[in-house]
Amino acid sequence: MPALDKFDAIVTDPPYGIGADKGVGKYGKLKAGAQRWDDCAPDVSWVAKYPAIIWGGNYFGLPASRAFLVWDKGAGFKGRDFAECELAWCSFDANARIFSRDPLASGDYRGKQHPTQKPIALMQWCLGFLPGAETILDPFMGSGTTLVACAKLGRKGIGIELDAEYFDIAYRRVEEAYRQPDLFVSAPSGPQQMGFL
Repeated sequence: MPALDKFDAIVTDPPYGIGADKGVGKYGKLKAGAQRWDDCAPDVSWVAKYPAIIWGGNYFGLPASRAFLVWDKGAGFKGRDFAECELAWCSFDANARIFSRDPLASGDYRGKQHPTQKPIALMQWCLGFLPGAETILDPFMGSGTTLVACAKLGRKGIGIELDAEYFDIAYRRVEEAYRQPDLFVSAPSGPQQMGFL
């Protein structure tokens, strides 16, 4: 992160709550000998330096905060195999807020390309809590939903993803978001891929 250009805030969805022992895709390969993805949770000690919204922050032992964002996935989840809500830890001081959206009823999970892909509307809602942040960093980009939300809101986004397959998916999704701009939002310049070496 120190090698990156300036960014104003972090909005991210690091790996959490995925039991690799349940056979969830390739996630069990990430750390030799780890039985659960949560056993190899990423270091998020950098959060004190930037305004941040971190999905699954309740898994990482972050400093106390009263500002949690809650994604209520809708009532009546009988028979569904995922949580009824998810929590995002915030580094800023604010009241807790709830975003209600059933990902199945709204079609958010149709065409899902990552096991923990969030709805674009959810990430746009998150960005609303960072009104002065022009450039957003997502160091766990996955399929790029945070950057798609940035593009749709006319903000700049920087994404980091270790998995080449997900990086390619994110790049395509962000590129598509720039091709379909919101007529009422001025979009920043298109996506650019940069390397560190």
